[in-house]
Amino acid sequence: MNATPEQSLSAALIAPGEPDPARVPLCFVIDGDASIRHFLSLILHGVGIDTKEFADGQGLRRALSRRAPDVIFLDIPLESAEAIACVAALGNGNYRGRLQLMSSRGSAVLAHVKSIGEQQGLQMLPVLRKPFDTNAIIKLLQDVKLGHPPAVAGRIDLAEANEWIEFWYQPKIDLRRKQLVGAEAFARARHPTHGVLLPSAFMPGANEAGLIALSELALTKALTAAANFGTLGVNLRMAVNIPVPALVKLDVAAIVQTYRPQFEKWPGLIIDVSEEQIVTELARANDFTKRMQHLNIQLAIDDFGRGYSSLVRLKDLPFAELKLDRAFVADCGTDKVNAPLCKATIDLAHNFGSVAVAIGIEKAADALALVSMGCDVGQGFLLGQPMPEERFVSLLRQRAGAQSHAGMAAAREMEKQPA
Repeated sequence: MNATPEQSLSAALIAPGEPDPARVPLCFVIDGDASIRHFLSLILHGVGIDTKEFADGQGLRRALSRRAPDVIFLDIPLESAEAIACVAALGNGNYRGRLQLMSSRGSAVLAHVKSIGEQQGLQMLPVLRKPFDTNAIIKLLQDVKLGHPPAVAGRIDLAEANEWIEFWYQPKIDLRRKQLVGAEAFARARHPTHGVLLPSAFMPGANEAGLIALSELALTKALTAAANFGTLGVNLRMAVNIPVPALVKLDVAAIVQTYRPQFEKWPGLIIDVSEEQIVTELARANDFTKRMQHLNIQLAIDDFGRGYSSLVRLKDLPFAELKLDRAFVADCGTDKVNAPLCKATIDLAHNFGSVAVAIGIEKAADALALVSMGCDVGQGFLLGQPMPEERFVSLLRQRAGAQSHAGMAAAREMEKQPA
């Protein structure tokens, strides 16, 4: 006798059980809006959680036969019947992971569906209203001990941190096309006692020799990562932060020639320098840009905007990107002071023929405002956190698999069409 859908689901659902440090947590994201699915995946990958994305409950039910996730993000669309059916099926199947409801609908609908889940004995997380607050998502994951633990306060010398240094990569997103176009490398120290430490824990007080060594390591690791990403068919323009004193003493050309990816159409490398360090060194920046042009290496100004008045009168700047100061980006969608400052800086970047990059984007309203202002590229927790290389590779593989699946589905549809 054939099993009912509920019986099959029940047999397939295995409780995630106690956290296993060697096991990567898994989340299913179900939402009819692909951009929402991708956005959540970026956040989850950034905190060390794998994802599988589905447009509807049917895809969820098929995937459950292979592995039960630790948490499910389930959208409640305008027609909530399918979401309610999913919740009921999870309850009948004795799903023991956590269920996170999300919706742009009213509180009454969310409360109703949540109550159904509670009646089914499911572990229901506090509901999420759209648009999301990225920090709220990260906090709820930390509360249930999923993903990377939060960094513990600690302070070590850069010389001591060297043996634990690794580099994490943050996505850079084309804001208009909503496509991944690059990644920026950030140093982290995985300390055996303090856990993962941010640069603020080991960079203050670093001497010049330490900064030069760290900068060289950042270059080699970013170029190696670019080559690894390229094997997946994804050619990303990498960005690395290097202090100007280290930049002038490093043999950047030799490092790039040794470690650069050896595939065609390599998009090149961006070196970020701080505005305060380079604004008085424009002749040196021009010389560097000319010498590195044949290697496809270009400069970007980080935290751009504070020296606006000193640059606005210039005829040209030797920078491929101008990265807006995050103080201008924050609340640019609602703040009447920040909005015009943001727009003026974006326009100035375009006047110089540079790409305008907004950093520190954390709110959907700000991302929408930046698009309307003509900003080209964005970075920030809203679009994806820095993540270890293996997590970034996992995300790229997931994207490649989704695109391949979509392509095959489209091909099958075309085959059905009459000749």
